[in-house]
Amino acid sequence: MANILIPTDFSDNAWNAVEYAVEFFSKSMCNFYVLHVCHGPNAKAILEEQKECKEKLQLLLHKIQGKFSNNVKHKFFTIIDAGYLVSSVRRQVEQNQIDFIVMGTRGGSGAKATPIGSNASNVITKVRCATIVVPENAKYSKLTEIAFPTDFLSVYSPKTLEAITSIVESNKASARVLHIKNEAVVLNEDQKRNKELLEAYLGANEHSFHFLSNYHIENQVQDFVEERKIDLITMLAKNLNYFEKILFHPKTPKVKYYTDIPFLVLH
Repeated sequence: MANILIPTDFSDNAWNAVEYAVEFFSKSMCNFYVLHVCHGPNAKAILEEQKECKEKLQLLLHKIQGKFSNNVKHKFFTIIDAGYLVSSVRRQVEQNQIDFIVMGTRGGSGAKATPIGSNASNVITKVRCATIVVPENAKYSKLTEIAFPTDFLSVYSPKTLEAITSIVESNKASARVLHIKNEAVVLNEDQKRNKELLEAYLGANEHSFHFLSNYHIENQVQDFVEERKIDLITMLAKNLNYFEKILFHPKTPKVKYYTDIPFLVLH
């Protein structure tokens, strides 16, 4: 039984994350915990917000059940909490033994110029739990092509490798390992060992390794996503600093993968 946490602020992007989560785990036995965190200026304001949000959560639950009521493998629970989102999410991860967090890239108040909002950014960097970040234009489709950008510097734990391979195997998908490097730099011995370990874990699953130079890298990643028809980008949290500018803050108008392709961040 998988336990899935879905933070919501009742925005369209948050609803999109709900839809994606239910579809992504459609074949799995799951408990879904839909969380809203109130953070008013004082206790009275928080109490009033909690009353209003309790009604909104019930309406959201009816909307979910109305659309996805035919899946008997899924159970839904609502949670109202107060305080800071990251602290609340951490509590839920511990108390409900959460396996995955699924959330939108930004809430209703998020600036359009920012590809990923502060809440999503804080959760994926400060909460040690696998997190699927769903952009506003992302719609679930069967996973056939999964990209895994890596610098090969991280020593992959068995748990991380199993998380990657289980998603690849369960969807009968292809894994495309993507390494971005300076053309003059070759892999060192540690990187070679990590690459070999990753290749061993992928084993009989369809997979390939791709090497891109860091020249016009945003365009190259966009071309790679389009040509391979990538459905999901998976990465390690410790690689976020390495890929943050490329994946979350692109400057080229042509680049739109960050609004279309979900990210799975593993710790």
